[in-house]
Amino acid sequence: MIQLTFASLQVKDLEASKAFYTEKLGFEIDNSNPQACVFKYNQGQASFAIRTPLETLEGKELGIGVALWFSINENVNELKDKLIENGVTTAGPIIETPFGRAFHVKDLDGYKLTFLETK
Repeated sequence: MIQLTFASLQVKDLEASKAFYTEKLGFEIDNSNPQACVFKYNQGQASFAIRTPLETLEGKELGIGVALWFSINENVNELKDKLIENGVTTAGPIIETPFGRAFHVKDLDGYKLTFLETK
């Protein structure tokens, strides 16, 4: 294996999650159908999907142990402030990582999204 080419997250409510990613986080929809929505970020440099469940999610906790990292072209402080203004709850302060400064948010299903200002 040489590269991860795509990631897809199962969500409990596709329409609510689609609204969160577009209206709160500013992701763009690349394409959508009744079972899935593919997003692009940063003019298509990154993409992933959310989708309806492949199996029953009843009684299961989603998002545990899953984190998607997005490199950003803007100041991490400014992006965090903008997302907070949009009503996004961040998961902790801006942190220093070996890769650069970053902060985390959680989506409606508990998936952790990390936004990284690279060095």
